Amino acid sequence: VQIRTRKFIRNAVLARRQFVIDVVHPGRANVSKNELKEKLGEMYKVKDTDRIFVFGFRTAYGGGTSTGFCLIYDTVEDAKKFEPKYRLARSGLVKGREGSRKQIKEKKNRGKKIWGVGRRMAKHKAKKAASSG
Repeated sequence: VQIRTRKFIRNAVLARRQFVIDVVHPGRANVSKNELKEKLGEMYKVKDTDRIFVFGFRTAYGGGTSTGFCLIYDTVEDAKKFEPKYRLARSGLVKGREGSRKQIKEKKNRGKKIWGVGRRMAKHKAKKAASSG
């Protein structure tokens, strides 16, 4: 597996390095993101791979090469500050959403039915029931 980087930018405002990755992997369908993180960590001397985020990979037609995007934050705190929640959840830095998509939508619609003075109380009771149950 060979990794090449293009369009390298040091983004001081968002406290990160960002670039496009070209991965050459003949004879393999693709390369795991964890493997890429480790290799990029060695390339850019990053000890903590939690600061590295790789995403958006597309395998070229015919296979053998993939292209994606990588962000390397200066600290884990910077990553938590600027990265979207779903990417943080993917990498295990924050806990993802609980429940299925359907459950979340049903809960939202139940909440819409309660209106007026009892709304806050109903929300409180629902939260209490969820935490105890």
